[in-house]
Amino acid sequence: MRDIVLIALFALLGAAAAGVLGVGALWLLRRRSLTTSVSVVAAVAVTAMLAGTLAVAQAMFLSAHDLTVVTTVVAMAAVVSLATALLLGRWVVARSRELALAARDFGNGGDFFAPARPATAELADLSRELAATSAKLAESRNRERALESSRRELVAWISHDLRTPLAGLRAMSEALEDGVAADPARYLRQIRTEVERLNGMVGDLFELSRIHAGTLTLSPSRISLYDLIGDALAGADPLAREHGVRLVGDWIEPVPVEVDGKEMSRVLGNLLVNAIRRTPADGTVAVAAERSAEGVVLSVTDGCGGIPEDDLPRVFDTGWRGTHARTPPAGAGLGLAIVRGIVEAHQGRAAVRNVSGGCRFEVTLPMAEA
Repeated sequence: MRDIVLIALFALLGAAAAGVLGVGALWLLRRRSLTTSVSVVAAVAVTAMLAGTLAVAQAMFLSAHDLTVVTTVVAMAAVVSLATALLLGRWVVARSRELALAARDFGNGGDFFAPARPATAELADLSRELAATSAKLAESRNRERALESSRRELVAWISHDLRTPLAGLRAMSEALEDGVAADPARYLRQIRTEVERLNGMVGDLFELSRIHAGTLTLSPSRISLYDLIGDALAGADPLAREHGVRLVGDWIEPVPVEVDGKEMSRVLGNLLVNAIRRTPADGTVAVAAERSAEGVVLSVTDGCGGIPEDDLPRVFDTGWRGTHARTPPAGAGLGLAIVRGIVEAHQGRAAVRNVSGGCRFEVTLPMAEA
């Protein structure tokens, strides 16, 4: 038993010395390729075995012949180990280079395509993560392009919508200044109307900027949908009468919700104004509110004749107006974008779908806690 302990001790000391040298070599070569590191590990394993064997042989006073045999066996093992380490290192490095080239194309704005040849489990995991990141970045780039397109469209529409009332205001003010206005009172009323229109556009832009900047501050309180919708219907009634449109709000459940009353009134007001302006005379705009599995659903159904299926995903985009037949006489395509921003700030969801004779805008809000 004592001899075995001594043999183990001598072998440990010899292997430890080789291990220390190997750690030092790995530290010095830490910036080299993986092939070099794997070769060093293999060399350390063989050197540790050889050092331990020589230490034990020296302590046991083996004959020169026996020592030569042991050394030869260890040398052959070293050759095979180093050859295997080199092959493994070159294979892993080749797979790493293929992955690096694929990642380089991905970094230059392209899509990531994983190398077809097999790799280690770690490289395969890295490849899957890069593929997932590539998909997310592609989606982000598409969203950024769509947003940039919406912004350009918004600037174009805003420029157009501002130019028209400003030109009218200038003409009417000059007519009043020169004293050539046939009906000054009518001119003043028209000026006030245009000013209110411009004020509304500026308010919409300010609201949208707060939404995009994430600075929209909500003050939620417990409100009954019945009261919220009732106030919105009352506010939209004069516009509906002017356009000859009937407002219907018969199917409204008195469900409580935790919302900012001012902002949600703006949501309902925008939806009602949008529906009234797109519904022909003698048409109907229906408002409903009901419980669902996802929460509370507020809906506004109009008689616009429907929206082309290709345009449905863009309805809530900033600056979107659709076809000229659906273009409202006022506004800059901001109302529905504001609706989506406010609803999402309430952790809700805004959607639209076509129904018979028109389209149905739905706002889904979380149910208030009991």
